[in-house]
Amino acid sequence: MTYNPFEISGADRPGRFVCLCDHAANTVPPFVAGGDLGLPPEDMNRHIAFDIGAAGVTRALAERLTGPAVLSNFSRLVIDPNRGEDDPTLVMRLYDGTIIPANKTVSLQDREHRLSTMYRPYHDAVVQVTAAQPDPVIVSVHSFTPQLRGRPARPWHVGVLYAGDRRMADPLLNRLRAEGDLCVGDNQPYSGHLTGDTMDKHALRHGRPHVLIEIRNDLISNEADQMAWADRLAPILTDTLAASGL
Repeated sequence: MTYNPFEISGADRPGRFVCLCDHAANTVPPFVAGGDLGLPPEDMNRHIAFDIGAAGVTRALAERLTGPAVLSNFSRLVIDPNRGEDDPTLVMRLYDGTIIPANKTVSLQDREHRLSTMYRPYHDAVVQVTAAQPDPVIVSVHSFTPQLRGRPARPWHVGVLYAGDRRMADPLLNRLRAEGDLCVGDNQPYSGHLTGDTMDKHALRHGRPHVLIEIRNDLISNEADQMAWADRLAPILTDTLAASGL
């Protein structure tokens, strides 16, 4: 089977929303270290390798918003598409206490090969899909672990991340808080800006409305919960866009 570093879902849907999932898969292509980063299955199936549940939410959310979705098909441990090409964490050697054996001696040639075969094709697909939509609104879906090793538990159910452009973030934060049963993170559990990251590349530099949503991964670990979050978020995002006046 031919390897494809990305998936496009619903390319012909006409809506303004474009949903992205940077960390959709834990795939290690066969041409990278023989398809094995040297980690046991339990590590490849936890949050260090991909965003648990985010792919299912992204596909379902895009469908409900009648827009397309673009999802990566390679593990963030192979190369992280939500980093700039010159970011020192583009290829992680250590993540949440786990050493990545196949990344310990990654050469510049290896790095370039991963960029050219996975990272850049994924971002090219995002360019293609967003360019085809009328006045696109970008929603990037991620998930986060309830607790990093040796760190305090994270109380948030969902986080809204942003950088300088708060046109979508502020009304979305207000709308999520109005739900009444959610602990909502404002640029938590991470800061919303890394130079060269996905939102920087495809939204900020083009003046496009956008927001990044982080969902705690224990809340979307199965298909039923993923569908429930998509059902919940779709009208919230539609209301948010209307409230923003964009």
